[in-house]
Amino acid sequence: MAGNDKYDLLVIGGGPAGYAGAIRAAQLGKRVACIELERAGGTCLNWGCIPSKSLLKSAELYETMQHADVFGLSAKEITVDFAKVMGHSRDVSDQMARGVEYLLKKNKIDYYLGRGRVSVPGIVEITEGKDSNQFFSTENILISTGCYARSLPDVEIEGERILTSREALALKKLPQSIAIVGAGAIGVEFAYFFNTFGTEVTLIEMLPQVLPVEDEETSRVLSRAFKKQGIAIHVETKVENIKVGKKTVKLDLVKGDSHNPLEVESLLLAVGVEANLKDLFSAKVKPEMDRGFIKVDDNYESSVKGIYAAGDVIGPPLLAHVGTFEAVQAVNGIFNHSQPKRVKIFPGCTYCQPQVASVGLTEREVKEKGIKYRVGKFPFTAAGKAVAVNHPEGFVKLIIDEIYGEVLGAHIIGVDATELITEYVLAMNAEITAEEIHSSIHAHPTMSEALGEAAAAALGEAIHI
Repeated sequence: MAGNDKYDLLVIGGGPAGYAGAIRAAQLGKRVACIELERAGGTCLNWGCIPSKSLLKSAELYETMQHADVFGLSAKEITVDFAKVMGHSRDVSDQMARGVEYLLKKNKIDYYLGRGRVSVPGIVEITEGKDSNQFFSTENILISTGCYARSLPDVEIEGERILTSREALALKKLPQSIAIVGAGAIGVEFAYFFNTFGTEVTLIEMLPQVLPVEDEETSRVLSRAFKKQGIAIHVETKVENIKVGKKTVKLDLVKGDSHNPLEVESLLLAVGVEANLKDLFSAKVKPEMDRGFIKVDDNYESSVKGIYAAGDVIGPPLLAHVGTFEAVQAVNGIFNHSQPKRVKIFPGCTYCQPQVASVGLTEREVKEKGIKYRVGKFPFTAAGKAVAVNHPEGFVKLIIDEIYGEVLGAHIIGVDATELITEYVLAMNAEITAEEIHSSIHAHPTMSEALGEAAAAALGEAIHI
């Protein structure tokens, strides 16, 4: 071990949690290193959030061009070059990864490529990769290795017939038909993408609704929209007897006593994730786990002193923006800058069309807690901007405490929902009431007007419905 290789903080994992934690420590004047197995930005930037949003924008633009005549425009013979669509998404990822690498360099963070492993508390080695066979000593270790996509028993992910989101983001050819198992955010987004470009899509969910964590009303509206778009949806349905052939995949859709065969060109598994712990700890280091994730306390410290963790590797909510928040909070605590905060209020976003976004409790959860509440709902059909841009589908739903007007939850489905939700996140963090939202003037005409109108509706003062 070289004498100069001692760090105040060593971060294992360079995704949204890892690089953010590393940069925050550098801002605090600490000597920092970050070890990443593949490329800075992690799964989110290279094989998740960022490239998938590029694909979804391509799909959205294609869909808009199909209806150009609504705006008095004529667009004929619109074609899709699938290779270019995929190529653009890879270019975007490369650009953003270079940006993160620049930020690490700018902040004087030593960046290593390889698989990091904690040999003993305070000692990290790189066991494989470009910078393998190096050892480092450190005062503190931050684990931010994220997660990897889960498969099904006895199903091999080989990248053509059987896919996860990662393989789907590297496809060279658009499949003629695809079954997607799992209707969470990832499954729903890919269902929209493939369907828009002409793939025959079957979306399968074991639970009673698509987007199971979302409010039931939101789910119903999205299901109607997807069915109208031509996506076949099967809820409360399992898949069995998966048989992979040279050109197709055969499986059974099982709902109750009903077994219906399905044959598709590809099968995409969006059935959740597992913490990425492979070769992360030697036999001498055994932090406590919780349902397969690293268990941490309120300071993000594991059961092993000096080893901290943040992001997906510590469990739900499995969101890039949550991971970034957690890592920054952990680092602030490690170096006594401020008392770390655990995540309580956060937005959840799904980027299909119509978009879905939410924060806080669903109406069912509020009922289960026995809280007296009011609901304010405003449809985008009554919002001038939504109608003008030909996106009148969906609504804003605000759930407030009946006595104090406190925002308990907010649910949006419609165009730009993922951009709009932040106002309600801020409201919940700042304990702003529905009355204060209502009394804040929202510009006209904007999509955000619906946020103020929903608050007014919750108070029984809506003007435009």
